[in-house]
Amino acid sequence: MNRHAKAFAFAAVLSAAATAAGAQELTVGVRGGPESMDPHYSALGPQADAVKHIFDPLVWTGDDLQLEPGLAVSWKPVDDDTWEFKLREGVKFHDGSDFTAEDVKFSIERIPQVTGPTTTEIYVRRVADVEIVDDYTLNIHTNGPAATLPYDFVRLFIVSADAAKDYSTAETSAEGFNSGKAAIGTGPFKYVSWEPKGDLVLERFDDYWRGPAPWARVVRKEISDDASRLAALKAGDVDVINYVSSADYLALDNDPDIETFIGDSVYVMNLQLDQREDTPKVRAKDGSKLAENPLRDARVREAIDLAIDRETMVEIVLEGLGTPANQMMPEGFFGSSEDIPAPVYDPEKAKALLAEAGYPDGFEIDLYCTNDRLPGDGAICEALGQMFSQVGIATNVNAISKTVYFPTQARKEYSVFMNGWGTLTGEASYTLGSLAHSPDDEVKMGAFNRIEYHNEEVDRLLEEGAQELDADMRRALFEEAMEKTMADRAYISIVVLQSVWAGDKDKVVVTPRADEETLAYFIKPAK
Repeated sequence: MNRHAKAFAFAAVLSAAATAAGAQELTVGVRGGPESMDPHYSALGPQADAVKHIFDPLVWTGDDLQLEPGLAVSWKPVDDDTWEFKLREGVKFHDGSDFTAEDVKFSIERIPQVTGPTTTEIYVRRVADVEIVDDYTLNIHTNGPAATLPYDFVRLFIVSADAAKDYSTAETSAEGFNSGKAAIGTGPFKYVSWEPKGDLVLERFDDYWRGPAPWARVVRKEISDDASRLAALKAGDVDVINYVSSADYLALDNDPDIETFIGDSVYVMNLQLDQREDTPKVRAKDGSKLAENPLRDARVREAIDLAIDRETMVEIVLEGLGTPANQMMPEGFFGSSEDIPAPVYDPEKAKALLAEAGYPDGFEIDLYCTNDRLPGDGAICEALGQMFSQVGIATNVNAISKTVYFPTQARKEYSVFMNGWGTLTGEASYTLGSLAHSPDDEVKMGAFNRIEYHNEEVDRLLEEGAQELDADMRRALFEEAMEKTMADRAYISIVVLQSVWAGDKDKVVVTPRADEETLAYFIKPAK
């Protein structure tokens, strides 16, 4: 072989090595990233999406949100207030230590100590005590019958009791987990580094119990702007992106280098109307204080509902990527009702109802929503503002970052606000128990009821349903609770979303998940 042939062959080897290395690295552009590396800090979707790369939940859900074995291989009720969970043996943490029942008990008990304003306590609200039977068996004692306990555990992330023992207070958790010292999980990837609002860098955990991931290194880049995220994909700076906007989705149909992947979402956009006697962000059009909160009047709430043109919202604002919603869960979920009527758009009736309620000239509201969490959130909010203004409700739209929106919402500083809620467990107690039940520390419900909605019948139905072990009877109780909640119109459902991912056609294949998570382990290399 002459000198030139040798040089060519050497260059070919280097090129092949570089190609192989590139194939082992996956770069993902995500609209939203985590708030912390502590998996127990926040219940928001982008948080769970990120930390699920490092930490496993006790119970897994598949693409369609059906329950599957995870770190727990089986579960069953053994008496009215006890569930037995059998754990997977042979699972290793990233530091080589064994996963045991002690880690599950520790994880459950630390959640109330470290959770943030978007509380993760909803996942352990039914737990009264955790009894370790042996290294791989737990008895979870509940505060009364808890028929839905395994569903709650799909977001119960397990941390290492040993690694996290010194980082399990509100004051210490961030330092331990964000530095990586406590970020020791059993998930498919190990923590390398994280920059808030920036990159989360991960490396493959070769001893992962499902088998090693197809990617040796994963970089998740938080790029909140939709156009910038798409530009990064087209430039080759990232291999796959989530939450492709509806307008960009149509344009990508003609791009030969990019593949799009569309899936039905579990997220419903809901408008929430404050029911307090004195509400801060509603006023007369001249800026003066109203004699009472108009949102407490059922006629006003119906008028607001009738002012929403959901068909236009789906077809124009979302470019067809969604369906009109009449309740707070997608059709067919456990506890959704077929007896709730389809929503009606009738602006003239809306005006008449406002006049009947004593507001012939309407009033003024400040409407708040996120603009960087779910597809179309800001655009839907802007469209709502226009629709409300057309019936006489002057609307100041405030589409803001989720990092500002959710803490302010938790402080109950909004009167009218909209955000997406996903029934991540697939059943109604998760959604209605969190949003529609009156806030009640004793029964551990109403944690996300920021509007002080209260209906005694709804409370009763949800409490009975949460304890009813017969599935058919439990479904009937939840369906009735959903019907009553939607009839009250303190929560007004607008659209069920669809989500779009896009990726390098020659590098990745994405299987859409209903919870909209973008999990690198399940992104496959293109053949």
